[in-house]
Amino acid sequence: MSTYLIGDVHGCYDELQSLLGQVAFDPQRDQLWLTGDLVARGPASLEVLRFVQSLGDSVRLVLGNHDLHLLAVYAGISRNKPKDRVSPLLQADDADELINWLRRQPLLQVDEEKKLVMAHAGITPQWDIETAKMCAREVESVLGSDTYPLFLNAMYGDMPNNWSPELSGLARLRFSSNALTRMRFCFPNGQLDMISKESPENAPPPLKPWFTIPGPVSREYTIVFGHWASLEGKGTPEGIIALDTGCCWGGTLTMLRWEDKRVFTQVSKRESELL
Repeated sequence: MSTYLIGDVHGCYDELQSLLGQVAFDPQRDQLWLTGDLVARGPASLEVLRFVQSLGDSVRLVLGNHDLHLLAVYAGISRNKPKDRVSPLLQADDADELINWLRRQPLLQVDEEKKLVMAHAGITPQWDIETAKMCAREVESVLGSDTYPLFLNAMYGDMPNNWSPELSGLARLRFSSNALTRMRFCFPNGQLDMISKESPENAPPPLKPWFTIPGPVSREYTIVFGHWASLEGKGTPEGIIALDTGCCWGGTLTMLRWEDKRVFTQVSKRESELL
């Protein structure tokens, strides 16, 4: 059995299949971890969701910000942007089944045996592992309930941006979803900055990439994340692994085999389309 971790797929179904083909991935034997943002921007979000759903217990994934946005679009809360290229998914006969499956997926994966943690954007240095698990479960519980549109309607926004156990209600849920699915930079005290999207070397002071600020989780676990394609998988400290390498932008889809830390890549098949 091998464990394969893959960065943001973003509807790049052909590249996903080619990458899995490189290692003869077998869902009866192997396990696949996905860093979120399964959908949007690439050409085949529908096919990606159908395939990942079909893998059953052999896949462990987390939701990303684009996945949450898709849920909001399907619920009529947000607008379907043509550039996201999800109309075939929204119009599919099995759309309701796929969306209801997607909204019941986790925002955090923790493997105590491997000492491995995965979240789409990462783990804020303000959280220890128990807080991270608690906050993820709270969002997951709402998304899996009949009242999930209330959260989706309230999740857009950058505040609050500082963790406190005293946070409650929708404000607490919004902080948690932002930290797990949208975070890039923090202030030195761990407070989130939800505005800057520059590369780390161009970030205005005193902002720092979240992964450069020591936190309780990074001291105990390897953290795997996606979300930040401009990193190109580089520049993170030991024990923190960035896997989004921008396949949907003409980059590559990247996969790590956990057992021997070997990296596999598949070049985007969209290059001619993007020219």
